[in-house]
Amino acid sequence: MASNMNDDKNRVVIFDTTLRDGEQSPGATMSHAEKLEIAELLDEMGVDIIEAGFPIASDGDFAAVAEIAKRSKDAVICGLARANIKDIDRCWDAVKHAAQPRIHTFIGTSPLHRAIPNLDKEQMVERIHDTVTHARNLCDNVQWSPMDATRTELDYLRRVVEVAIKAGATTINIPDTVGYTAPVESAALIAMLIAEVPGADEVIFATHCHNDLGMATANSLAAVAGGARQIECTINGLGERAGNTALEEVVMALKVRRDIMPWTTRVDTTKIMHISRRVAAVAGFPVQFNKAIVGKNAFAHESGIHQDGMLKNAETFEIMRPSDVGLKETNIVMGKHSGRAALRSKLKDLGFDLADNQLNDVFVRFKTLADRKKEIFDEDLEALMRDQGNVGQRIEIKHLRVVCGTEAPQTADLILTIDGVDHSASVQGDGPVDAAFKAVKQVMGHNARLQLYQVHAVTEGTDAQATVTVRMEEDGMITTGEAADTDTVLASARAYVSALNRLAMRRDKAGPDADRREVSYKDVG
Repeated sequence: MASNMNDDKNRVVIFDTTLRDGEQSPGATMSHAEKLEIAELLDEMGVDIIEAGFPIASDGDFAAVAEIAKRSKDAVICGLARANIKDIDRCWDAVKHAAQPRIHTFIGTSPLHRAIPNLDKEQMVERIHDTVTHARNLCDNVQWSPMDATRTELDYLRRVVEVAIKAGATTINIPDTVGYTAPVESAALIAMLIAEVPGADEVIFATHCHNDLGMATANSLAAVAGGARQIECTINGLGERAGNTALEEVVMALKVRRDIMPWTTRVDTTKIMHISRRVAAVAGFPVQFNKAIVGKNAFAHESGIHQDGMLKNAETFEIMRPSDVGLKETNIVMGKHSGRAALRSKLKDLGFDLADNQLNDVFVRFKTLADRKKEIFDEDLEALMRDQGNVGQRIEIKHLRVVCGTEAPQTADLILTIDGVDHSASVQGDGPVDAAFKAVKQVMGHNARLQLYQVHAVTEGTDAQATVTVRMEEDGMITTGEAADTDTVLASARAYVSALNRLAMRRDKAGPDADRREVSYKDVG
């Protein structure tokens, strides 16, 4: 046996090529320091083999592979080389520093790819023999790949694989270079090579799939069923064109479906989410929201029916625990499809334990907010609970319309309900907030003085709620009002009216001997 990595016939070796094939994605170039960081994370995660780069490609690639080789702890460090002596020597100079080095050499064997170096079949056989032999004389661990294997004539593929094994290759990788094959073909191809090529039982067969037709993960797992014991993959499925097999997908598929796929890896799956986010950050390739395993929505539930089921038993809608991939918990996404059960549970998590009538009131306001915001975050809910609005108060905003233009002043048209009676005003101001405040003052005729006006966004994004705090003082009494809304001007007006309501309440309850301490909205009701 060439390597003890496949002594356990049920173990699948994970070969990560994020730093080589992944970095070949247009625009995904990583800095030297970033490559070292990702390699260290891969090593810590338990990846068996790290393809650190293509040493002949540039001095920078060579330096990165050499440094990764020096720093590696447990993983085999591999470099890629074309089928020529110069490439292989350069690759060896980079990886030889590793405790466990590997040379990976390749050549295109399909009719289309044989035309690139302009070699006929016999010339290519000779090239494969000579280059694999040279690599094996340098390194005991040699991987060979017939590029575009899935479009290579079967008789010729059997022949070149046999040549590579006889020349000293210890791993035979069968690449689906253009993502052309299908799972049934992938399994059959590996099984055929293992059964029919002399010496096949002495090497590890590997699979390297691209995702052009969206079948990379399925093809890789099918190849394992056919006898392959090494999967080549990348974090987040990064790679050329539509990408490679995603490491997180094959590893978690093997972990979750042990009932039909009795193979194991040594990857610590709890580290998946962290490395996924780091690769996305350093490569500049954000992960799609609905990406399997690591997407933002992979453990998120917004449908009211799903949320209710999740709250009763997580297994109703989740086949993995979030902690399996390094997440703390399921994300119950609050939005317009969420139901009362999910809202109650989320608010309870945030420290708000509501009675049924309170929940009904909050639920109405939550739905109103959800119609205006695509996603409701925890901070939005906290703002919603703090902002009880002006409902049920002596003074309520019934209608507010502010007209803004490129030329000042702005105009606020307001209808304010005071003790059940509507009052209206139309006032100009120096800006929309000033106009709204002046309209309120004209209706009420109050003498309160604005001490503080403060705005901050509750969450990020253009649909973020603005939380407005207003502090008012009148005859020594100080009150504070707060309101939140996706409309900053409306939130400002509601906070202003909230503070005035509290002043009125203080006057009514305290009488002439009122305590002149500061009172916030939290002190009332």
